[in-house]
Amino acid sequence: MSSTVTFAHLPSRSLIALGGPEWRSFLQGLITQDVETLAEGEARFGALLTPQGRLLYDLFVAPNGDGAWLDVEAEHRAALIQRLTIYRLRAKVEIAADETPVSIAYGEDAIASPGVGWVRDPRLPALGWRGYGVSAPDGAKVATEAEREAQKLRVGAPGPKDWGSDKTYPVEANFDLLNGIDFKKGCFVGQETTSRMKRRGTIKNRMLPIVFDGLAPPRGTEVLAGDLRAGEVLSGGEGRAFALLRLDRALGAELTVDGRPARAEVPGWMAEAVGEVA
Repeated sequence: MSSTVTFAHLPSRSLIALGGPEWRSFLQGLITQDVETLAEGEARFGALLTPQGRLLYDLFVAPNGDGAWLDVEAEHRAALIQRLTIYRLRAKVEIAADETPVSIAYGEDAIASPGVGWVRDPRLPALGWRGYGVSAPDGAKVATEAEREAQKLRVGAPGPKDWGSDKTYPVEANFDLLNGIDFKKGCFVGQETTSRMKRRGTIKNRMLPIVFDGLAPPRGTEVLAGDLRAGEVLSGGEGRAFALLRLDRALGAELTVDGRPARAEVPGWMAEAVGEVA
């Protein structure tokens, strides 16, 4: 394995094990992603929404023997188990916490599979592979989760720190562009609002990186286009942050944040979509 590959454990993520003969049909009616066609060796990215269509919990679904793992935010695992248990009713599904650790491996460009126990991150090739119960590939650089978050910011892929829980619509968090919503799969919780936003063809707000000098301002700081509010800062670091931006005001404009000049940066993977809606 090339030294250009980076490996990190993700203590912010944890697993829920699903089993039983009806786990696919149970999950199929709840989340934004199709799991009926999920095959061994792959993963699907999706979310559980509120009935009003706002993001509650993001998740990855990966096959695990006759069942599946849900790769979720560790701090929300207990709440998600509780919610799934409520939805279960009489379905023949087993739901339990699983302590198998979650890891990732990635490079500056797409990398080949690190081996057994890894599934490709279904969002973007640059985000690499997700591993369950695995160790670092030979020759890989070992990094911290904070370094992984910085890499996601460079790539332009927002995460739970940006969308929170019960605050954001999934299309605003780019789930539709990151293979997080299957609009052809049929019903799921929050589908009506999600589908309506997509059908209208005009998505006013999206999460994009913004670039500036210095440390990221506090979350919630206004992004201004002249005197007009163009959005607000989410998570960030030195010189860059994610922001939820009003596209018609932010794209191509001279922005300021916390009194500093700033500009919106559109990642190549979403340039066409943003161009269509701006």
